[in-house]
Amino acid sequence: RIAAQGAKMNAAYIRIGLTGCDMGSSYFLPRLVGTSVASELLMTGRFIHAERALAVNLVSEVVPESALEGAAQSYIDDMMLTSPMGLRLTKEALNLGVDAPGLEAAMALEDRHQSLLALTDDAVEAAMAFFEKRAPQYRDQ
Repeated sequence: RIAAQGAKMNAAYIRIGLTGCDMGSSYFLPRLVGTSVASELLMTGRFIHAERALAVNLVSEVVPESALEGAAQSYIDDMMLTSPMGLRLTKEALNLGVDAPGLEAAMALEDRHQSLLALTDDAVEAAMAFFEKRAPQYRDQ
């Protein structure tokens, strides 16, 4: 995730008589920034500015607002160079790995994904492209 300089966000509901926790924030936020920062944000409704969001690893980069689209596009461009199925299964493993009961379970999922992808035409294409020093042309969806 990328944030524009000067951007800010908060858990606004706590300030209007509701809970600060909404849309899974009580689940995801502590896992992203730790219990202490999550508690502060959810229980006070304080704004977190882009620079602090970067410092607590809530975002990966802060750029001027005028550069936001270009910065996001560079991530998109890099992802578009990967195989569609590899990208899809990487996202799945990241999402499931957060709650894996342990390292062994996370590695079992990763192993399953690698085994499945190794059987695709895109894996063959990627290897050929590597040896031929060219960009791969992925076909699997």
